[in-house]
Amino acid sequence: MDSIIVFDMDGVLTEVSESYREAIVQTVARLTGHQITRDLIQQYKNQGGWNNDWALSQKIAADLGVHVDYSDVVDQFNKIFLGSNGDGLIQRERWFPQPGLLERLMERFGIAIFTGRLRYEADISLRRFGAALRFDPIICTDDVANGKPAPDGLLAIQERKPGRKLIYVGDTVDDARASRAAGVPFIGIAAESHSRRQELIRLFQQERAIAILENINQIEEAL
Repeated sequence: MDSIIVFDMDGVLTEVSESYREAIVQTVARLTGHQITRDLIQQYKNQGGWNNDWALSQKIAADLGVHVDYSDVVDQFNKIFLGSNGDGLIQRERWFPQPGLLERLMERFGIAIFTGRLRYEADISLRRFGAALRFDPIICTDDVANGKPAPDGLLAIQERKPGRKLIYVGDTVDDARASRAAGVPFIGIAAESHSRRQELIRLFQQERAIAILENINQIEEAL
């Protein structure tokens, strides 16, 4: 097992259109009174630099003419996303990998995670869907000085696993740019249902993705 496959979480391991993406929609609606589309969110995501959904919600609100303190955005978003006892939109998430996929990969590769989630957010979903899996290491945004598109998380994994080749799997241009900055081969995920799929594919190609898949369950063919 000379190589380690490093997974992003949102859009790669977890389906988040009804959790994180919907939380942005509802947060902006509560802050501004405007109902935005998920396609608008993807427009911002494809620009790069908007890996932080709290910052993105604040930016969209500002672009709609409503300036809100960052802490207020975070509070509102978390009420929607987490709920009172973890009963918020996070419960709408689904696990993308089909049964047995990650177990088969673990026979040939190490597996790890580098996600833009905070540790407690990642833990909620991993306990729910992947408790039997051994991702080593798991690097979250609160583990690094700079979030994506900075390569800090991938560099941290390289430091912990010297001599091991990494492959990063992500679904945004920020994932691809972090990968290229770290000198790590990148596999892009561009779902058939993606509202801006062709644009995203072009961005991945510009960032020199070694493969572009429709979903994570095609990864064995790419490897």
